[in-house]
Amino acid sequence: MQKIDIKNTLNPILRKKYLLATVLFFIWLILFDQNSLLKRQDSIKHLETLKDKKVYYLQKIESESKQLYELKTNKQNLEKYAREQYLMRKSNEDVFLIIEE
Repeated sequence: MQKIDIKNTLNPILRKKYLLATVLFFIWLILFDQNSLLKRQDSIKHLETLKDKKVYYLQKIESESKQLYELKTNKQNLEKYAREQYLMRKSNEDVFLIIEE
């Protein structure tokens, strides 16, 4: 009769179980977890778009602030802006719109 060494037969099986459990754990972390790598990558892309929008709106605020300052300080600029943007006119004037195609 051959003596069966239980330690030698169980070690490869247990190693495979631990390896399989580790691989499944990392797959779970990468794909399905609340903080998965895929969601993190999407969050980073979204953050970059928000940073771009922030830069755009800061530039827009700066230009609008300059325009507002000019409108508040100069009556001629205010009149010009009102005529161009809101088509306002004086009582004795006619306004003609030229639309270019």
